[in-house]
Amino acid sequence: MTINDTTASILDEIDQKFQKINQKTETHLEGLLWSKPITYWDYIQTDALLNLQIQRTTLPDEMVFIMYHQVNELLFKMILWEMHQISYAEKLTTDFFTERLMRISRYFDMLTTSFDIMGDGMEVEQYMKFRNTLTPASGFQSAQYRMIEIASTDLINLIDYRFRATIDRNTPYEHALDHMYWQAAGKDHQTGEKSYLLLEFERKYKASFLTQMEEYNTINLWQKFKQLPESDRENPELVKAMRHYDHTVNVTWVMGHLNAARKYIDNGKGDGEATGGSDWKKYMHPRYQRRIFFPELWSEEELANWGVEN
Repeated sequence: MTINDTTASILDEIDQKFQKINQKTETHLEGLLWSKPITYWDYIQTDALLNLQIQRTTLPDEMVFIMYHQVNELLFKMILWEMHQISYAEKLTTDFFTERLMRISRYFDMLTTSFDIMGDGMEVEQYMKFRNTLTPASGFQSAQYRMIEIASTDLINLIDYRFRATIDRNTPYEHALDHMYWQAAGKDHQTGEKSYLLLEFERKYKASFLTQMEEYNTINLWQKFKQLPESDRENPELVKAMRHYDHTVNVTWVMGHLNAARKYIDNGKGDGEATGGSDWKKYMHPRYQRRIFFPELWSEEELANWGVEN
């Protein structure tokens, strides 16, 4: 190898890199002699990824159902990755904020259009059979989706509207968590007792939710938006991106999910109940829950018609 100026400069930068962490450059360079060249399947961990689909039945379309939801969870992780960059940016600019928001919205656009995979990609008869082996599990129990909500807005906007007047920013996080809008889907409406679905969900993730709530209390997307200079908060592209994200997550994607559920759950061939036993129509429909991340960015008329189907 010819040691030209470019090569010498690279070697010098490598040496500086390892000196900063008190490591011997020669040792790491020698290690390259014995390392294997990277391959696509090693880098992507293809073998591990393709062996994560474990069916509970012999029905072929259950595999579609499993993989579809695993793809959803991967997209949720991508969304949380982008949100973290916004929330922890040291010098947040309007352009960076807007660009990352549009990335996130595109992921939710993918999620919305992907409902055709379930809506048209599974036989209703097969679903009605294998769904009984999934009880009491439910998509309700996606912890990443709850974390996306928490990282998006102030907690008051996620509280069940019946309790919002009694909760503010000084309310203990555990009390706020117990009054999140989605709690209603896991509680008996008359007794207030939590279902097995909700109890198991909290047993697994409650500590993580409380940590997320405290962490994003002052750095969620809405708080980061409010911390920008007034001129930036009035930037039309940023406001458009905020509104697009809000509507995409809380209306477009939710309605896509609801319509897919209607085809399989509300088809007259079963009991019309979700696997987790939730009141899925009222829980999912944005007109009932009125999930709105950035209510200040919408007009009174838009808020009044939130989630109304055309």
